[in-house]
Amino acid sequence: MAIEIGKYTGGWEELLELLDVAFSAPWSDEQYESERAVWEQPRSIVASEDGQLVGHTGTFSHRMSVPGGQVSTAGVTMVGVRPTHRRRGILRDLMRAQLTDVHEAGEPLAALTASEPVIYPRFGYGLASDHQQIVVPKASRELRPVDGVDDVRVRYVDVRESLPRCAELRNRLALERPGMFQHDERWQQYTTSPTVVSNLASASKLRCVVAERDGELVGFAYYRTKRAEKGYVDVQRVHAVDIAAHAALWRYLLEPDLLSETRCGMLASDDPLLDLLLDPRAPGAITRDGLWVRLVDVARALAGRTYARDVDVVVQIVDDFLPWNAGRWHLSGGTDGASCESTSRDADLTLDVRDLGAVYLGRPSLARLGRAGLVTEHTPGALTATSEAFSTSRLPFLDTGF
Repeated sequence: MAIEIGKYTGGWEELLELLDVAFSAPWSDEQYESERAVWEQPRSIVASEDGQLVGHTGTFSHRMSVPGGQVSTAGVTMVGVRPTHRRRGILRDLMRAQLTDVHEAGEPLAALTASEPVIYPRFGYGLASDHQQIVVPKASRELRPVDGVDDVRVRYVDVRESLPRCAELRNRLALERPGMFQHDERWQQYTTSPTVVSNLASASKLRCVVAERDGELVGFAYYRTKRAEKGYVDVQRVHAVDIAAHAALWRYLLEPDLLSETRCGMLASDDPLLDLLLDPRAPGAITRDGLWVRLVDVARALAGRTYARDVDVVVQIVDDFLPWNAGRWHLSGGTDGASCESTSRDADLTLDVRDLGAVYLGRPSLARLGRAGLVTEHTPGALTATSEAFSTSRLPFLDTGF
């Protein structure tokens, strides 16, 4: 039988059976229910054979922060193919159908987190952010002095009662960090769901502490604790409006009673904590890949962000998967905005669309990719100038997996 690719019109239970097989049943029933609550059924695309679902890819509708603003972004999720149907080109067909649908919907970007990172570059995705995984022993918790930290009050609050207040602060801060997306009510519930925030067995419920100054909310943290032979604090997220509030929250999290260490699985690679710890070896930081970005509409995506300095460059893009992106594009603009149009002018630079996706949010530098031989410079000086234009003062960071 031929494999058919199309929009999914069925229900969650039928899809659940496919996901259960494709992902080797990694989720509990409660976790599946949490995923169902954010699932966007009209944006699911499936592969079927003789009436049976054999592959799926889904899309979340996001507004993602980029340098200088926000861009509509398709969050790619629940990508899987039945083990009996792998190596038959089904994933490639699903990816092409999805990206075509995203393009027709007018979304310039697609983004995902990868369970297997070697898969997605062949579909044009580039690694655009990373994060740190840390474990800080209690004996190495000492921080450098921070002015104003003692003016911040940290207190325990109920997660549900404080959710609207904390979510508003988090969304405000997310506007300033490339790679983060806004949490609507669905995602607020998702990120505080007991089955999503941690897979720790025998761990506490999710806890929340807020940081306040003169009664005003200036930060919050979510965490869990686990008592075992080597008990620890498991930090889910920390958000703060200034360094004093940030330090006050981490001082609390690093000093747990009866527990030996503090862990955090997703810490921004430029988080101030890494510089505040007196012992630079204390976190034992391990770098993990974060957000993978794919430009679906090169012109709209490049015009949708601002640039650190004036830029006027013609970039030739190689894109074998989405042919409408291939060609030469004239990018001009600066700190106030930009424009990008197709052109017949000679190219100053040539690069693959996956590498453009990698640098789109400001990390890594275009010059670094050039040194690796991934960017061809045709006009002397164009690589350095364009790399400086793409740079950002804050590294991109995804604080919410999807």
